Parts: sequence; C-alpha cells; structure tokens
Amino acid sequence: MNETTSSGATGPNGPEGKVWLVGAGPGDPDLLTLRAARLIMGARLIVHDGLVDPRILAMAPAGARLVSVAKRRSRHSMPQDEINALLVREALAGGEVLRLKGGDPFIFGRGGEEAEACIAAGVAVEVVPGISAAVGAGAAALLPLTHRDAASVVSFVSGQCKGLTDQNWAGLAGVGRTLVIYMGLATAAQIAEKLIADGLSPETPLAVVENATRPDMRVLRSPLAALADLVERERVQSPALIIIGAVTARAQSEIARVALEAIK
Repeated sequence: MNETTSSGATGPNGPEGKVWLVGAGPGDPDLLTLRAARLIMGARLIVHDGLVDPRILAMAPAGARLVSVAKRRSRHSMPQDEINALLVREALAGGEVLRLKGGDPFIFGRGGEEAEACIAAGVAVEVVPGISAAVGAGAAALLPLTHRDAASVVSFVSGQCKGLTDQNWAGLAGVGRTLVIYMGLATAAQIAEKLIADGLSPETPLAVVENATRPDMRVLRSPLAALADLVERERVQSPALIIIGAVTARAQSEIARVALEAIK
C-alpha cells in the first residue's frame, strides 16, 4: 500500500503485516475520505463487503486481489469467525490487508470484532472512519436527523439482531426523537408492531431510504403502521435504512418548498 505501517517491525516469522479497517461510506465514491481513497488505490489485498459500490472497488490497482465476504439477509458467503481468521492469517504472513466496509467500520459493521481479533493475535490494526449509512442517507434525502424544531436526539438500532422482540426500544422514538434502523427490511412488520406496542402512534411519519447517495436512490414515505406494506409493495432492496420521526415529514415539506421556489 501507499501508506506506511505503524511499526514496520519484523517478527520471528518475517515481516509483520497490518490490517486497515476502512469505511467505504454510503455508496458514492466521492464521499470516501482522502485516506480511504489513497489506501484503496494502493491496496494489494481488499477483503470487502457486498454493499461496497462497484465503482469504489474499481479504484483498486489492476493487480489487486479482491475477496468478497458478502452478507445478505443472513446468507453469509463467509462466517464472521472465518473473516477474522482470514485477516489475521494474511497479516501474520506479512500481508497488508485492506478490510473495506460499507458506511463506517464501527457502526453495525462488526469492525469491533475484527479489531479485537487482530489485537488478540498481535496484528497491527488501524481504523479509517467513513461516512455512516445513516448520515449519508439523511444528507442525500435532505432529511436532517436532528432539527432544532423537531428532534434533539437520534438513535441507531439494528433491525436484524438476535432477540429483536426482547430488545427494549422504549423511548428511542417519539416526540423530539429520530430513530434510524439499519437492516430492518426483513423484520419491517415486527418493527412496526414493536414500536406501536411501545406507545408510538401508528401515524408516526417515516422514510425508507434505499441505495442512499447512489444514482438509483429512492426515498419512500409512509406512516409507521404501513411500513411492512410499503417495503413489500415497493420491493425495497438492501441497502436501505428506515428513519422514523417528525424530521421525515419536515424533510418532505422542505423538498416541496425548494421545488416550488425553483419553478418560480
């Protein structure tokens, strides 16, 4: 890679490698950090998620080795333990490994698990943050996750975690709050039922942002009670975020206002 390793040390079995956990951002290559772009363009081995935009992978050198470890709705091409082992094995063999993740490595990207595996094995690891999916989706949809008149609290949760029905989401959504749900398409019906049972109004506005920041991005809106119907009717596909709260209705009004002003 074009970046220097942290130590450049040599271990008992030869030169020590390094792992970079790099955030690829929400999709658009223009939203990569400069450091991420430099690392990608100098990489020899990229271990990447399935949601990394092909245009970003195309930035890698012609001779780079690309290894997909895609995860889609519980269908994993490689279990997490094997991914951890791959990163460690390549680095201990002296390789410089770029682990490329959609969004930010430490927000629902299992970057923490991979960093821990590297540290436990004595492998040098560095994290390069990326624009998170939530931040990218909000910006691309002109949807402020916080707003002085609508929301002073924003929470991120996973909609595809173990024991979803047992998770305590009380107070995460409602007046003055925005709730952003990652990986919630498959459990959209349960999510709506759960939040309504917690006291949220069935009419609470929400937006589903599909393929945020990409040319085929869609922003779909409905009340909370109709979330599952919206996902099914519009055949929403991953990557997509569900954003719940008053800011989603405000964003829609603001887009309409800007459009009218543009016509004038």
